[in-house]
Amino acid sequence: MDKRALSAALGAAVAAVLAVTASASATASAGNVLTTGSAGGTAVASGDVLSASLATGTKAKIATTAGGSTGITCNTSAFTATANTNPAAPGTATETVTAHTLSSCTTNIVGATGVQSITVNNLPFAASVTSGGSLTVSAGAAGPIQTTLKINTILGVTTCVYRAGSLTATPNNADNSLSFTDQLFTKFSGPGTCPGSGYFTAKYGPVLDTSQAGSPVVFVN
Repeated sequence: MDKRALSAALGAAVAAVLAVTASASATASAGNVLTTGSAGGTAVASGDVLSASLATGTKAKIATTAGGSTGITCNTSAFTATANTNPAAPGTATETVTAHTLSSCTTNIVGATGVQSITVNNLPFAASVTSGGSLTVSAGAAGPIQTTLKINTILGVTTCVYRAGSLTATPNNADNSLSFTDQLFTKFSGPGTCPGSGYFTAKYGPVLDTSQAGSPVVFVN
């Protein structure tokens, strides 16, 4: 082999090595779908418990129309989920939503005098988090996504049950939040005084990995 051929062969070999190294580096920097500490940071481990309350200064709302002002407003709400799978990014991580609570609620629905309770039924739910920006909550083995509202009225307590096919939220790494906007629930049972629909809006954050020391914030990659 002459010097020019040898030089070309060596050049090709070096280029191949550099390409493989660059690819490996890109994969490493991408990290897993869910990480703590920073984007591309430490992977959230299977079995870790993730939780969040309402973002500071926000409230959870169930409006009778999309974007409307009539409905129910809750000052306190929180969720808890368990991480199941957390592959390398880009990809889809899976979680199990084990708890979701809403309390300290008021209402301005005509005929209602207060909110006795709001209960999220049929937990746990399944959840998936996709790289690039969405979280989807779907029904679990216990049954459909369902919420039972007990509303005080001048005639007594009215029970309204609502169901949703699925819920979609948007993660935001800027403040490690998770936002639901006008997620539709349709009345499943209850008297005519129960609104036909409920549109759920809430911002939770920061989302924390409470299984790790110091409960670090969670990023979606």
